[in-house]
Amino acid sequence: MLLAMDVGNTETVIGLFGPEAPDAPDAMGFARASGERGLAFHWRISTIADRTPDEHAMVLTQLLDLEGLDLRTAVSAMAISSSAPAVTTQLRRMANRWFSELDLTVIGPGTKSGMPILYDNPREVGADRIADAVGAYDLYPGASIVVDMGTATVFDVVSAKGEYLGGAIAPGVAVSLEALYTQASALRSVELVRPRSVIGRSTVESIQSGVLYGFAAQVDGIVERILDELGEATVIATGGLAGLIAPHTKHVQHVEPWLTLHGLRIVHERNHSGDAS
Repeated sequence: MLLAMDVGNTETVIGLFGPEAPDAPDAMGFARASGERGLAFHWRISTIADRTPDEHAMVLTQLLDLEGLDLRTAVSAMAISSSAPAVTTQLRRMANRWFSELDLTVIGPGTKSGMPILYDNPREVGADRIADAVGAYDLYPGASIVVDMGTATVFDVVSAKGEYLGGAIAPGVAVSLEALYTQASALRSVELVRPRSVIGRSTVESIQSGVLYGFAAQVDGIVERILDELGEATVIATGGLAGLIAPHTKHVQHVEPWLTLHGLRIVHERNHSGDAS
């Protein structure tokens, strides 16, 4: 089975791909998350920049052990996308020391994604953005817009021909909330859930309303401007906060929580099965 790791600035998402998983209805009313195909197990942990290679190996071993799996016998290959260069280095060292016999793919310059990158400088495109775009085009062939809601809110645009065109980057929910709390002494941290109404009747509800509906409006506003330039496209949301924000947008059509892992699996297969382009 393939162990796929998407390392973000705040959290790391890990997935273990095995046999095709059965269909499951989407509880939020969106189309079923097609990117869950074959995803047997998944975990979400904090990204810690100073973990050593041995500590990374220990964490992975313990996660699989929770599911009754032995990492050395259950995992046949590894694929990594990372937005944190220091963590990327440590994960490479971990793989070389503990799992040198496994096929390893680390998305970066020189990795064959099978997708033309039309950025002015293709090397500037983050590994997670490439994985999202590849995954989106595989699941929804044609023009698409991926909205990845993590530390930053990232918009990635794929053409009808399957080309990566670029996108937009805005501060994410967590970053914006942290700035709000540190710059406004009278405001405190709140649980990010849907308030009773848009018109908050307490400071807590006012913050919840501003964040939830404000970011939903941001997504719709940027997507509308992209659609004006691109034309018709499928809009897909992913990332840790997609399930919270996407239902309150007008334009998001699909929620794919594991889109990055799905794209990472495809890139790995293109680099290790002879079908890369």
